[in-house]
Amino acid sequence: MSVLIKRNLKIFFRDKSAVFFSLLAIFIIIALYAVFLGDVWLNDSIKDLKNADVLMNTWLVAGLLAVASVTTTMGAFGVMIEDKVRNIDKDFYSSPMKRNRITAGYIGSAFIIGVIMSLVTVFVSEIYILLNGGALLTPAALVKVFVLVLLTTMTNTSIIGFIVSFFKSSNAFSTASTIIGTLIGFLTGIYLPIGALPESVQTVIKLFPVSHAAALFRQVLMEDSMQTAFAEIPASYLNDFKEYMGVTFRFGSYEVKPWLSILILVLTAAVFYSLAILNMSKRHQ
Repeated sequence: MSVLIKRNLKIFFRDKSAVFFSLLAIFIIIALYAVFLGDVWLNDSIKDLKNADVLMNTWLVAGLLAVASVTTTMGAFGVMIEDKVRNIDKDFYSSPMKRNRITAGYIGSAFIIGVIMSLVTVFVSEIYILLNGGALLTPAALVKVFVLVLLTTMTNTSIIGFIVSFFKSSNAFSTASTIIGTLIGFLTGIYLPIGALPESVQTVIKLFPVSHAAALFRQVLMEDSMQTAFAEIPASYLNDFKEYMGVTFRFGSYEVKPWLSILILVLTAAVFYSLAILNMSKRHQ
C-alpha cells in the first residue's frame, strides 16, 4: 500500500496543471473577495468595528482552509480516474495485493496531498494576514489549526473518495470537479455569510459536514480579532455576529458546541470511508 501511495504522490505533484487546478477554487474565492465581496461586507456590515479588515480577512482564510482539502483531494483522485481510463488499475487488482488495500492506497495518497496543500494554504494565509495588518497565530492556535487540518482533510477525503468511486471516465470526473468547486463556496458560507441566506438554505448548510469544519476554523482564527473588534460592544452583538457569519451554528435555541462539530466530522469520515472502500472494492470483483 505504501508503494502505491508514493507512486500516486509522485504522479500528482509531477503534473503541475493538476496541482494548479486543484487550487483553482481557492484562487477564485480570493479573487472574488479581493475584487468586490470584501468591500461589500466592509461597507455594509462591519465597517465601524475595530480592525474590521483584519476580522474579515481571518473569516475568509478560515473558509479557505475548509475548502482547500475538498478541491485538492478531488484533484488527487484524478490519478485514480486516469488509472481506470488507461486500465492501469487492472494490473493492480490482478496482483496479490488485497483490493481494499489498493483502494486505501488511493485514499491515503489523496489524504496526504490534501494535508500538504492545506498546510501550504495555512502558510500563505498567515503571510497574507500579516501583510494586511493582522498578527501571526500563537503556537497554541497553530496546533489547533494543524489538528483541524488533519480532521477536515480526513472527512473531505472520505466524502470525495465515495463520490469519485462512481466515476469511470475523465469527462464525468472533470464535470463533477467543476460542480463541486463551484458549489463548495456556497455550502461553506464563503461567498455569502450564512445569515444572509434564506432559512431553508441555512439549514442545508448547517447539515453539511464541511460547514462545521469552516465554523471550527473560524472559531480558532477569528478569536483574537473578534475580541478586539467587539471589546466595547455588548456581548449580544458578538453572538449575533457569530451566528450571522457562520462562526457558530444554532438550531432553534441550541447552539452547536465545538465537540459536536468535531463528532460530526469524525462520524462522517468513518461512514464515507467505509462506503468508499466498499464501493471501490465491489467494482473490481
